[in-house]
Amino acid sequence: MADNEFPLVQFMRDGFDPVGELGRIRNEHPVFPMQIPGDQTVYLVTRWEDVRTVLGDHERFSNDFAGVIGLGSNQEDPGGLGFRDPPEHTRLRKFLTPEFTVRRLRRMEPRIEALVEEALDRIEAKGAESKPVDLFEEFALPIPSLVVCELLGVPYEERADFVKISKDRFDFTAGPEASLQAINDAMAYLVELVARERLDPGEGLLGQLLREHGDELDDRTLASMADGLLTGGHDTSTSMLALGTLWLLEHPEQAAKVREVDGHVNDVVEELLRYMSVVQVAFPRFARDDLELHGVPIKKGEMVLCSLIGANRDPRALGADADEIRPGRDGSHMAFGHGIHRCIGAPLAQMEMRIAFPALLRRFPTLQVAGEVTFRELAIVYGLKTLPVTW
Repeated sequence: MADNEFPLVQFMRDGFDPVGELGRIRNEHPVFPMQIPGDQTVYLVTRWEDVRTVLGDHERFSNDFAGVIGLGSNQEDPGGLGFRDPPEHTRLRKFLTPEFTVRRLRRMEPRIEALVEEALDRIEAKGAESKPVDLFEEFALPIPSLVVCELLGVPYEERADFVKISKDRFDFTAGPEASLQAINDAMAYLVELVARERLDPGEGLLGQLLREHGDELDDRTLASMADGLLTGGHDTSTSMLALGTLWLLEHPEQAAKVREVDGHVNDVVEELLRYMSVVQVAFPRFARDDLELHGVPIKKGEMVLCSLIGANRDPRALGADADEIRPGRDGSHMAFGHGIHRCIGAPLAQMEMRIAFPALLRRFPTLQVAGEVTFRELAIVYGLKTLPVTW
């Protein structure tokens, strides 16, 4: 592959694993220049140390997509913490940080446990001993949506519609127009929900932020922050629940430990996060000035893409067994990113998995794959499309 070609290997997988070409690029071209339409160069970074350098250095690398690229009159600012630099990023993140401490999230634990059990009740009612149930649709997909509903404070009677909007925005089979419409629908709903919460703040995150910082946040900004939590916490958690379940079913000795040994699920979850790295590339970074990375010159304004799956499987940092799952590894990974933009919802995602995996395996100890499992072919967030099971 010539250096001036634009490979898609950073968005491709072979089952659980990155395609071999990504490993070749990591070995031979740690900073790999790629040409994109418009005669622009993008640099793909794949090694652990280089990815940490880029993600951890907001002085040299900017996240301000709108400011660097420039938006036309018909384009909307993508918004969200992932596309913001300090001081605006710092200002917005400080509002959310207290709500994602372990102590605050423990208040949600009983509700997450109840949501998981309700999902398992619905699966059991389908009687899959003779007819397969799609665990992606019935388990991995609804739980993160309902957890986000619980977090934000979406009224119970509106959750079914909100879950549908959440699902549709990540369903690209109907074409990009349908997905964009679902995104617009979600934002319209969230703006309207924020306006209602401002009049009568509830017990969810939106109500809490309005009570404590209502004068500092306008409705659109707060809705955008909520939408960012939906975007970051739905598809990623869905993918992890589906892929993690499949791996556990393929490794019954680990499934038995998760089912029976208290605390073992913590080690498994951290290794699954590293190994799967469902967010394949981090938010794009842009060079603030002319600079050099790993001996490669990068011009001001040029884009750098950091391969999280490449870094999290780098044997230079993780050893010769980087392509294996070894629960109890030291826990170092960048599945949630690194630096000031590390995913703020990481503790919530980890809690969901620590609750959901043992509950599923205990409820259905004879669970097994029963049919063709289909994977996404090209995706920023990697995952499954179907996971048929019986018990």
